[in-house]
Order: sequence, then structure tokens, then C-alpha cells
Amino acid sequence: MFKALVLEKTPDFQATVREVDDSFLPEGDVTVDVAWSTLNFKDGLAITNRSPVVRSWPMVAGIDGAGTVVASESPRWRVGDQVVLNGFGVGETHKGCLAGRARLRGEWLVRLPPAFTPRQAMAIGTAGYTAMLCVLALERHGVKPGAGEVLVTGATGGVGSVAVALLAKLGYTVVAATGKAAEADYLRELGASQVIDRAELAAPGKPLQKERWAAVVDAVGSHTLANACAQTRYGGAVAACGLAQGMDFPATVAPFILRGVALLGVDSVMAPLALREQAWARLARDLDATLLERITTEVSLEEAVAAAQRLMAGQVRGRIVVRTA
Repeated sequence: MFKALVLEKTPDFQATVREVDDSFLPEGDVTVDVAWSTLNFKDGLAITNRSPVVRSWPMVAGIDGAGTVVASESPRWRVGDQVVLNGFGVGETHKGCLAGRARLRGEWLVRLPPAFTPRQAMAIGTAGYTAMLCVLALERHGVKPGAGEVLVTGATGGVGSVAVALLAKLGYTVVAATGKAAEADYLRELGASQVIDRAELAAPGKPLQKERWAAVVDAVGSHTLANACAQTRYGGAVAACGLAQGMDFPATVAPFILRGVALLGVDSVMAPLALREQAWARLARDLDATLLERITTEVSLEEAVAAAQRLMAGQVRGRIVVRTA
């Protein structure tokens, strides 16, 4: 028996922690004892039933997990291997990792980098891994340190916090946008050279605005993304990975056809294995692990529902790790 955060519609929505056994697990060729999980924005949406994230019921929440293989029919994995899981529909269509145990597919898993403990890997989680994917996308576009200011929106969130830390460590000049003025010192500790009010970006703006940003990492969407594009310098790039403000994109083509701005879509859920492995290798190299404690709050599995509610209310800074055992 082990505990799991189970989402049900019977017929009303419920999110409860209860004991289940292996018969509750889905099909898969690798069984993992999950040591740590985490709460991402998508987990918050699912656990609070704010959005139709879950497509199969009942569901175990948790799109991320880190732990140890206890059974394997996959040629890639042996009992005792330490692994990390991010995305692939886990917690949406396949029972997830906010539980003491998960049954997964071997091709979804990445080996835990030796630089990180399972807890540290979940302090990074999908949010931090997505931030790294954004940095990789900007690098592929040719954005280099010294090119100018790089804007990070939603900077106190999970993606934003890790993006600020990564970019600063790599030598970029980072400007952090946040609605939490009290967190300015926190963002500067992560490496931001300047902190601006998200209100400067959140309202409708002109199709083309004064050029400022060499590049942008945006986890917010909507008017914020539109304004970020409108302020990006000639030949710059915007890596878009989130929708905290909204899924809409109320913009024009002007930045793209008049300034050659590139809008780079970043998906973490179905990213191919080679890219995942590259992202985790770069996280191990480029993320200052000592900052993880600064950005992380720890909760138990029993506290995860309340923590998800705080996350969706905008009351959480950085990352939440969840003890599943």
C-alpha cells in the first residue's frame, strides 16, 4: 500500500490523499518508488479543477517525479536506477507521481544527473526544465551574453525563478518582471540586474514599441507576451512557454516582419528524449544548486492540495517540492 493524491469525479470533483495498492497503477514497463514530486502550474490547474487538464478518471496527480526503479521490463532501466520523469501526459492521461509509487514507460524517463539529489531534481521539476529549454532555444537562435537585456516575465514563478538564475549564471543581463514588489530582493539574489513591475507589460499596448530586449523568456502569454514581442530589438528572440495571464495572443505581425523578431514556441511535455537529456545535462552544469533551497518550499503529500490552491492564488514564490513517502 502507498499514498496517492487521487483526483475523481463521482460525480463532483474531489482531490484527496488516500491509500491505494499496485492494482491501482496503470500499464507501463517501469515501476518507480517515487521519493519526491512537485507542484507545477499544470498540477495546480488539475488539483483545483480550474482547467480540463485531466482527461482520464480517476487520476493520480503529478506531472513530475523522481525516484528509484523497483521493477523494469524496459531494456533501458534496471532495478536501483535513479530516474526523473517530466510530462508525457502523466497526471493528465496516465496516472502520475504525486504518490509513493508510479508505473511509467521506460522511454519517458531520464537518468537522474549525479549532480542532483531526487529532491533537488524536483526543486527544478518541469518548471526548471522548461526554463532550460527556453535558454537552449535562445542559444540556438544565436542570442549570446552581452547582446543586451533579457526579459523574464512571471519571474517569481517556477519557470521564471530558474530562468533568472540560469541566465544570470551564463552571463546575461537579466531584467525580471513581477507583480510582487516585495520579492525584488529575492530576484536580485537569483541574479536579476533590474526588477520591473509586470503592470508595464500586462495591459494592451502598441503593435511596435521602443526596442529594448535582446531576448525574452515568457511564461505569461496574453498582453504580456504581445508587449514583450513589440519591445524586442531587431533580430531578437522571444521564447514562449506559458499562459499564466492567458492563452490569447493579442498582437500583430509587425515585430516579426518589420524587426525580424523570432517567436520560439517551447514545449516541455512531449519534447524528444535527446533534448530532455541535453536540458538536464545543462541544468547540472549551469544551475547553481545552492540557489535551489532559496527558491524551494517543501510540503507533505497531505499538504499538496492546500499548496496547489495557494499556487493558483498567486501566493507561492519559486518552487514547491512534495514529499511523497
